[in-house]
Amino acid sequence: MDHASVPVPEWLVRRLRQQGAVSFRRYMDWVLNDREYGAYGTGRLRVGLHGDFVTSSSLGSSFASLLALQIQQWLQSLSTRSKVDRLSLIDVGPGEGDLAANLVSTLLDYDPGLAEYVELILVERNPGMVCRQRQRLKGLMEILPVRWSSLKKLAGSAIEGIIIAHELIDALPVERLVLRQVGKRLHRQTVMLSDTSKPFLRFGSSALPNTIAREIASACHRLGICLPPSEAPAGWTTEWPATQGDWLAEASAVLHRGILLIIDYALEAKRFFQVHRAEGTLVGYRRQRMETCILDYPGEMDLTAHLCCELVVDQSRQQGWTMLGQCRQGEALLALGLAQRLHKLQSLPPSQLAKALEEREALLRLVDPTALGDFRWFALQKQPRGIAPDSPFPCYFMMQPFSETSVGKS
Repeated sequence: MDHASVPVPEWLVRRLRQQGAVSFRRYMDWVLNDREYGAYGTGRLRVGLHGDFVTSSSLGSSFASLLALQIQQWLQSLSTRSKVDRLSLIDVGPGEGDLAANLVSTLLDYDPGLAEYVELILVERNPGMVCRQRQRLKGLMEILPVRWSSLKKLAGSAIEGIIIAHELIDALPVERLVLRQVGKRLHRQTVMLSDTSKPFLRFGSSALPNTIAREIASACHRLGICLPPSEAPAGWTTEWPATQGDWLAEASAVLHRGILLIIDYALEAKRFFQVHRAEGTLVGYRRQRMETCILDYPGEMDLTAHLCCELVVDQSRQQGWTMLGQCRQGEALLALGLAQRLHKLQSLPPSQLAKALEEREALLRLVDPTALGDFRWFALQKQPRGIAPDSPFPCYFMMQPFSETSVGKS
């Protein structure tokens, strides 16, 4: 839809009357991250089975315990190369804190001495979420160092460790591009108030700023992307990750040596920018429902756009990252032993049948190819400058399935 079908909150009416039409990118930042009114900024959004949407980590501890096998391998590899006293495990956009809590708990089971050489850093810009994360991690804070910071504050600290961006980049504000006339240039989509007595939100458009136009043209030339597609109809709309490169640069500035793991919705460019995807990938999530009317419920709904695989690779290289590899989540978790976990559930006694069925359902949802199993895992390596390049860090999740016993203790 090209307009909101629900009332516009007064705070947003005031802003749009003061500023006029704004880019969709600014609108998305407001309704998600504003500290007084944003869905994330206020802590209004809830993650989990009884919240607004689920993530892999909110389905239970299985996801984190499988991921821990990969994180443990990287920590072991880092410890042999690093000269710092303490490695850092950095969770950016930790949500409710479930992933961090379950991941560290599993890592401590593998290696009780982990607390002596690893710290947990949570990067969260929204105060409402920080409060819930502190509560979730209260027990772990007595075992190993835990702190909250920002990527900007961490920059230049010569940190060596691992950054995890799990379902984070999909919520970074994006530009929306719209084709007003067939065969013409793309325009920037804007959001404005209607001029009716009872205002509602509607889309508009304006000329694409030269900086964004040049960025798009340069990337499309490098990657062989045709944007817009030659047969795109008038009104064809897509997204451009205008803040993704900046985020990758900030993350790169944090690490002296280490790994960035991105787990998120993603599509190849040929699918992302195809003619038939005429409304782009942006959708909203609220109360366990997907909303396609993305102007509805401002400040009360999550907004999310898929990543473009080629643009992730291209922008990461420009910011000093080396791509170790990528694959679908279903493939990654199977390589990390998910099938063996399913098999073990068969040996549980009848008294634990309910537990077995619950875990089985969670494991199958994690690899469902029509949903979470189609998420992409991108592993990126940061090399120290001025010295001979490190060898690539090993990636269990891109190998054949293995036994948990293959993960030794440090």
